[in-house]
Amino acid sequence: MDTSYSSQDIAATDFISVPKIAPGSQEKLALAIPTLREAENLPVLLGRVRAALEPLGIRYEVLIVDDDSRDGTEEIVTAIAAEDPRVRLLVRKGERGLSGAILHGWQNTDATILGVMDADLQHPPELLPKLVESIENGSDLAIGSRYTEGGGVGDWNIVRRLLSAAAVWVTWPIQRTGLRAHDPMTGFFLVRRTSVEEIAFQKSGFKLLLEVLVRARLQRVEEVPFAFGLRSRGASKANSKVALHYAKLLWRLYNVRLGLSKD
Repeated sequence: MDTSYSSQDIAATDFISVPKIAPGSQEKLALAIPTLREAENLPVLLGRVRAALEPLGIRYEVLIVDDDSRDGTEEIVTAIAAEDPRVRLLVRKGERGLSGAILHGWQNTDATILGVMDADLQHPPELLPKLVESIENGSDLAIGSRYTEGGGVGDWNIVRRLLSAAAVWVTWPIQRTGLRAHDPMTGFFLVRRTSVEEIAFQKSGFKLLLEVLVRARLQRVEEVPFAFGLRSRGASKANSKVALHYAKLLWRLYNVRLGLSKD
């Protein structure tokens, strides 16, 4: 079944939804990895991802969603994909934003399990088997968590720790009772496609997981601890608009939870 979409097929809007696929489709994982000038990380990262997923016996594909880096990413991924067609490159032209890149990847796959991780080697690919196991055991959402027991944020300074704690604290009222996550800000998670399909998610900003926790069709959420690593190489997607996008998302989600808005 061809469920691919070109950039021209997607309306120029601040929201993107994940399309449905045929019911009863065979289980398959699609791992979206957004990139922005992170070519140097990709050979190591893709080697580790493939090594982690290969023994699981699950069908999978790895989607490198690049924001037109022009740093050699295309050449590196194309060479790897020639050896392993489960690795695919999607290039977005004239767009930026982590959430939008993830959603673009999810739109361009027929997988039943959708995932995301960073390309900067701060998220350990070796955690993927535990996340897959959580989904296979009945979770709708499996989160790589820095803030559940056994996780950690490494050598962050006190200011960064306080800012992160505050960003998490303000999400507590809008997360649903019984489904609250200790780390709603992480960019490392898997979710069942049926939980998120046809929901219009905000494509600007960086915190897609928070919107998934608030708006997706979820019955069970599990957090799997991991220790956050140091950025290896490449450019952070963070910029001066991040705080504004986060505030915009919080405003929207609070309105949803208070019943002032349907979406």
